[in-house]
Amino acid sequence: WLGLKKIYSITKQGNYLLRIELQDWRGNRRHIEYSFNLGGPSTNFTLQLSRMSGSIPNALPERAELRFSTAERAGAAAGGSSCASSQPGGWWHTECEETNLNGKYVTPRSRGRLERGKGLYWKPKKGRYYLLKSTKLMIHPTDLKSFD
Repeated sequence: WLGLKKIYSITKQGNYLLRIELQDWRGNRRHIEYSFNLGGPSTNFTLQLSRMSGSIPNALPERAELRFSTAERAGAAAGGSSCASSQPGGWWHTECEETNLNGKYVTPRSRGRLERGKGLYWKPKKGRYYLLKSTKLMIHPTDLKSFD
């Protein structure tokens, strides 16, 4: 994890895309790309997304101000969400069951739904629950010509 302050300092220099790559326990790989805006520390690193493309259904709200929260700062989440206090790792939580790409590394054989629910997962609103083996979050500038 590069860290929110460093990611913010990079992305404030121009327009970037966020690409999320997911791999499930069967070896299937999927991705989704968003145009995005990341706010700074004064906004609790508010994230705004707009889906561009991908091979997996969206599980994150678009055009909403999502605030990064952790268990220590659960009140910072949008709408006073307490998801961060019940989910391990920091994330842009809005609903506790939607997605968590900073959870524990949990295998499918873990006992009980409660333990699996603290793992890495992607859950579209009207879709299946993807328990994940690996995740990658990457950013790249929308105008690669400026880096010649």
